[in-house]
Amino acid sequence: MKERYDVIVVGTGAAGLYCALNLPERKKILMITKKEADQSDSFLAQGGICMLRGEADYNDYFEDTMRAGHYENNKKAVDLMIRSSNSIIRDLLTRNVDFERSEEGDLLFTREGAHSQPRILFHEDITGKEITSKLLEQAKKRENIEICEYMTMVDLISRDNICGGVVVMDEQDEIYDIRAPYVVLACGGLGGLYKNSTNFPHITGDALGIAMKHQINLENLDYIQIHPTTLYSEKPGRRFLISESVRGEGAHLCDKDGQRFTNELQPRDLLSKAIFAQMEKQDTEYVWEDMRPLGEDMIMKHFPNIFKRCLEEGYDVRKEPIPVVPAQHYFMGGIQVDLGSRTSMQGLYACGETSCNGVHGKNRLASNSLLESLVFARRAADDILFGKKPEPCRAGAIDRKCYEDRETLMAGYRKNVLNEIERMKNSHE
Repeated sequence: MKERYDVIVVGTGAAGLYCALNLPERKKILMITKKEADQSDSFLAQGGICMLRGEADYNDYFEDTMRAGHYENNKKAVDLMIRSSNSIIRDLLTRNVDFERSEEGDLLFTREGAHSQPRILFHEDITGKEITSKLLEQAKKRENIEICEYMTMVDLISRDNICGGVVVMDEQDEIYDIRAPYVVLACGGLGGLYKNSTNFPHITGDALGIAMKHQINLENLDYIQIHPTTLYSEKPGRRFLISESVRGEGAHLCDKDGQRFTNELQPRDLLSKAIFAQMEKQDTEYVWEDMRPLGEDMIMKHFPNIFKRCLEEGYDVRKEPIPVVPAQHYFMGGIQVDLGSRTSMQGLYACGETSCNGVHGKNRLASNSLLESLVFARRAADDILFGKKPEPCRAGAIDRKCYEDRETLMAGYRKNVLNEIERMKNSHE
């Protein structure tokens, strides 16, 4: 790891990798990540990635996204995402991403909750892993991209609201200040702050706390999505998600008496409320999801990973329903960015779940997350290449004493984020 780079990308999920890959090979790029490079939530995405299915689909896709977001979405951002989807998918195909196809070779589409028609491409039930692993494989081959694992960002280097790099810490608490005229925050969400989450536990919203310290604009931190269906378990740790597309293909949700009690295809926030209400009504800790209506062939072909994991927990989804419960899943708020993924600090960009460009509004439409991450990661790369250059950052040497107590520092960031979530929640009531 050197002292200076052209671009620093914090995070090795789909957004960070795609941004780096869309920068030319003459740019020296450093990518840092808290754990191993493949331990980002992008690898966990099951359902798929949306795309516009011709001009006739535009109005429906736009309306589906807006309705799911309670019409609090940024219309310009929604339009940009939808209009960019075809070029993103074409690019992924050139990068050897494998989506399901018919016997004739045509792309297959599935449908998920709150979508008016099938428009979601998928790879079995591990679409995020398929996309992100291919991007990571390519990034590792690029001589201009250096990936440093087990490195935690603990601060930004800035002066006069101009970003000049990052302060990072390794597992031995060694501190490094690394300079670059451009920094891209693609650090994921904040699921690690919650007891029950589908996210990796080390993804704790650090970038949000650091942004607050530097008075960078944030937006809608209280817009936190609960996924309706995760596999119920009494064991601690990350919750295993039962993909939205399972219900999109016909699975039923049933109460303790085996009776369906709600519309399984309504937006996630409304469905979660219905499940919580049913659990309270019947005094249960979960409801049941029945995949048997899909048939064994569909289960084994489209959802092999879900089948395997449920079997490990003692449930054969071909023969019996499984217990499911809502859990924290996704973060719609974040560091406020424009359509070029620029934050309120010069030279600092944010994309993916860390950012808030307004695409999702108050509630994200299923399978828009991967698409949004890629579209606005590429926008960040474009703005770095073609946009107005930031003024030079005149920040001097860092005070290393500020970072000696790692646990206290990071705990402070987490506390500030949780407090700001509560403040914003109260302001929206």
